[in-house]
Amino acid sequence: MRLPRFQYLEPKDLCEALHLLELHGEECRILAGGTDLLVRMKQRLLRPSWILSLKNLHELDYIRNEDGALCIGGRTPLARVLSSPVVAEKIPALREAVQSIGAPTIQHYRGTLGGNLCQDTRCLHHNQSAFWRSTKQPCHKAGGRICYAREGSDRCRSTHQSDAAPALMALEARVVLSRKEGTRILSLEDFYTTRGETPLAIERGEILTEIQIPLPSSGSGNAYRRIAYRSAVDFPIASAGVSVQVRKGRIQRAKIVVGSIASAPLPLAQAGACLQGRPLDDEDALERAAQVSMDHASAFAVDNVGSTVEYRIRMVSVLVKRALKEALHRAQSREDEP
Repeated sequence: MRLPRFQYLEPKDLCEALHLLELHGEECRILAGGTDLLVRMKQRLLRPSWILSLKNLHELDYIRNEDGALCIGGRTPLARVLSSPVVAEKIPALREAVQSIGAPTIQHYRGTLGGNLCQDTRCLHHNQSAFWRSTKQPCHKAGGRICYAREGSDRCRSTHQSDAAPALMALEARVVLSRKEGTRILSLEDFYTTRGETPLAIERGEILTEIQIPLPSSGSGNAYRRIAYRSAVDFPIASAGVSVQVRKGRIQRAKIVVGSIASAPLPLAQAGACLQGRPLDDEDALERAAQVSMDHASAFAVDNVGSTVEYRIRMVSVLVKRALKEALHRAQSREDEP
């Protein structure tokens, strides 16, 4: 399939990019790596008049430590995140998530961390060719009044399948959104609207310019686990990001986030609360947290990503338990760090 016609914009810096984005408004789309945008354009899901490329915005390609947080530029390639020793040592959950994205060619030459966070939601009933979609009435995502994933639903039930988002949400990451008038900072939980039709809280004229991740303290651990049909290329059909804090052999805090189930990553506060104050080797508590995660996720899962709902829900409990065990192991090994 060929791309539709469009005008290509190649700003030299962020200031010019923000000016052009404001000038062309809703008819303009941002091209970072393009691994999501270009496919949607070929399917005629998007037909922007203008494409604004970020390839010359080298000022958004960095990884640095600032005031106790790891700051990563929105245009930073996935390969650079993978090669970062700080990410590998302090934030292994992010490394595991990025390692799962696409294939090595995508990681090295196309994909960016900001682009992975900003990808649109997906649904088997929507992410198809224009010819295939012409045989059905438009769904909520296409401006209609039908959801083919859940009968009778009054809103879009498409699924957010980013690998990086659940891992970063578990780490309480924030994003910086820049526009001509200034910047604003949102937590990842606020960045995702939970609405399949408009999944991101990005306003007109804004670009995601930075991801801020609080650096974990001693006694903390994090991990990410996912399942997909193939180890490369495929989006996850279920995933889990976890961060924990331990002290003197007990769990002080646990944050569990489930991905690829709903229109946004799902933070599960009740599941994390099951572990508070529990010994690190309490298998019953881990099983309880995994069960609660599965029960809560079951309310959101629909048949729209190429696997049965029953299987994906069952895998939530498996992935949460595996991620928790790995995160607790890492936290225990770092408990005596200064």
